[in-house]
Amino acid sequence: MSDAAARKELGFWTCTALVIGNTIGMGIFLLPASLAPYGLNALLGWGVTVVGMSLLAWVYAHLARRYPDADGPYAYLRVTVGEGAAFLAIWCYWVSVWITNATIAIGLVGYLGTLLPALRGVPPAAVALSVVWLFVIVNLLGVRAGGGVQLATTALKLLPMAAVIVLGGWLALHEPAAYTRNPPAVPISWAALLPASSIALYAMLGIESAAVPAGRVRDPQRTIPRATIAGTLLTAVIYVIVSAVPLLLIPAAELANSTAPFVDVLARIGGADHGRWMALFIAIGGLGCVNGWTLLVGELTASMAGHGMLPAALGARNRRAAPARALIVTAALASLMVLMNFNRSLVQGFTFLTQLVTAANLPLYLLCALALVAPWWRGQRGARDAALAIGLLGAGYSVFAFVGVGGEPILWSLVLAIAGMPLYLMMRRKRLAAG
Repeated sequence: MSDAAARKELGFWTCTALVIGNTIGMGIFLLPASLAPYGLNALLGWGVTVVGMSLLAWVYAHLARRYPDADGPYAYLRVTVGEGAAFLAIWCYWVSVWITNATIAIGLVGYLGTLLPALRGVPPAAVALSVVWLFVIVNLLGVRAGGGVQLATTALKLLPMAAVIVLGGWLALHEPAAYTRNPPAVPISWAALLPASSIALYAMLGIESAAVPAGRVRDPQRTIPRATIAGTLLTAVIYVIVSAVPLLLIPAAELANSTAPFVDVLARIGGADHGRWMALFIAIGGLGCVNGWTLLVGELTASMAGHGMLPAALGARNRRAAPARALIVTAALASLMVLMNFNRSLVQGFTFLTQLVTAANLPLYLLCALALVAPWWRGQRGARDAALAIGLLGAGYSVFAFVGVGGEPILWSLVLAIAGMPLYLMMRRKRLAAG
């Protein structure tokens, strides 16, 4: 295999698995309980989020078609909104990705202890760190190895959700009255819709996963748009159904206090204890997420190094074309975050990190949407009216999402951006000095 071919190993199915696998992580297994206090506002929030994230998926699809030789979102942004804005967006996103790995690893600890009781005697931080470094080793074997694991874990993690969908459909056909016995009592209101939409937004983070490693994708102009749209829509359909079934079947107060909503739904319908099996699939889903985000952050870090945003040494690849130094450095940063957050309670640490991740993703979404507007703003009008409309709508949804997440996450987003400025100025000075 030629060097060029070795670098282009991600096809449609692997890219689609990245979108689905990175988006469907730990959150969906607790999402019905999180949304229960909002009643039917939860379904409306899902409607807003699905439309908004579908618009952003179209944003990435248009950018991939317009810039087929680009190696990811930074290249899209650099030629449209400028180098400084591109750096800040990608910097915040880069931080969010390795924090995401720490977040998922922390969330996995309890489920792994349920599956493997022997792990209960092991310090939780050690278990989380083992998960992080396991998938560094997998991805050091090359993008094909990481992509193969992603395909397998994505397929397996969909099984429990498929069970909820099938059994929920069966109940709708044979006992439809079950869905009307416990109607949610919370009135529909703007005040409840905003937080419900924000919770749903966190669950949909990851739709950009096919675009980030664009330099490793075969036929990116065709593959990235198809994988992004297909992965986003399939994920959205799954999420809405598996959120609606428990919301309509289980009384709101009971659902809000549930630590395993899927188990409760399956037990209510099937009358069996599915706890251990559900823990197995939740663990598989979480492990697949860590693998996908590890692959993503390695490629993103190498791309940033190639563009002069990070030290060039981080772009080095091993003989299997894996960004070895990038994988090791980002895993070390994720490990530090794991250790820091085990100084607080598991739930507190997990909640704090999810808020930080959501805030750090939004600048990238907003600027990528504006990247479709920028050519029109510069006078390149006429032929791209559809892209302009998608860009404006995507930017509007991003602003809505900023309002929805609240003040503290926005503050963290600003802190992240400011923290990256010294590095940007240093690397820019270095590039200018090199001529």
